[in-house]
Amino acid sequence: MADGDERSLLAASKPDLRVFDDPFLNAEAWPHHLDPPLTPLPAFFVRNNGRLPAPAGDPSRWILSIEGAVERPLRMTVAELSARFPVHTVEAVLECAGNGRAFFDPRTDGVPWSHGAVACARWTGVRMADVLAACGPADCAVYTGHDSPDCDRTGAFALSRGLPLSKALHPDTLLAFAMNGATLPLLHGGPLRVVAPGYPGSAWQKWLTRLRVRDCEHDGARMGGTDYRLPRNPVRPGAPVDPANFEVITAMPVKALVTGPAEGFRVRAGRSVEVQGHAWGGQGGAAAVAVSADAGASWQPAELLPAAGPWSWRRFVARVRVAAAGPLTLLARAEDAAGNIQPLGQAAWNPRGYCNNAVHRVTGLATAD
Repeated sequence: MADGDERSLLAASKPDLRVFDDPFLNAEAWPHHLDPPLTPLPAFFVRNNGRLPAPAGDPSRWILSIEGAVERPLRMTVAELSARFPVHTVEAVLECAGNGRAFFDPRTDGVPWSHGAVACARWTGVRMADVLAACGPADCAVYTGHDSPDCDRTGAFALSRGLPLSKALHPDTLLAFAMNGATLPLLHGGPLRVVAPGYPGSAWQKWLTRLRVRDCEHDGARMGGTDYRLPRNPVRPGAPVDPANFEVITAMPVKALVTGPAEGFRVRAGRSVEVQGHAWGGQGGAAAVAVSADAGASWQPAELLPAAGPWSWRRFVARVRVAAAGPLTLLARAEDAAGNIQPLGQAAWNPRGYCNNAVHRVTGLATAD
């Protein structure tokens, strides 16, 4: 798809997103637009490593090939997938691994996402496990590899990620063709994409045309080097980078997002302000959220509402009193079921700026009258 057509499609369907000055189409939401439990399409972020493929036209003609280390290779349309296998729906958060990259110091390369490369949706499709079972994975199978027709400016495939076989066989890992009860849009991978709850967005391959079962870790485009990988041992800014020290990102860290009040809010001193938002990710999901109205000097627990499912975000609400007039900073800090807590400063620095789950800070003003 031509650049102008991509930009027109984005402007028509998502006019309020912050669009990045990038060779490819990348845009994020403002935090206060992410308040609904399910993210509306106009507020759903867009992430691309290449150009969008041409629209599929009739989705029933979109072909998925399943091949590689399997006993029975298959070629199926989206319609045949939904007719042959049970259809499931999973509510899950989708977050780019680079969400929060803009706040690393020193800065790293890549799209400078702030807080808005995250969203939550209901994804509908068939279980990848059911499709793989029909193909009969060989005993040597350990990974899947995913291919799509989106390309970079040289014509090479932009992205070909994969999943460990254990994640591919998880009952909530889907080949999805619908989103929030509607046909999956082109901007979000339609007509067919991977849904890998808990994993970074790079693992949720869009516009899926081929699924390869591998006898080794997948080695497709942007699977090696430092792409979507974190160092096993700390790396100092400016130090030599050894790709052998890096491993694929799997589970995303715990995080909380303040969706209200919005940045630049005003409140009268001596009164209280309601802080609300969502928490997600981590090991076992978000288990607690604390908020602060004094830039982290003191904290109070927020009410954390039940999640709609194990992969969705959880709403938190707290009311904090504003003591005095002047500049005001609200913070929200989440903790997961394993006891991992968001850092007040940035997360461990890494050369590509991944997985920065530092607490979200919202600044405003407390007025005397």
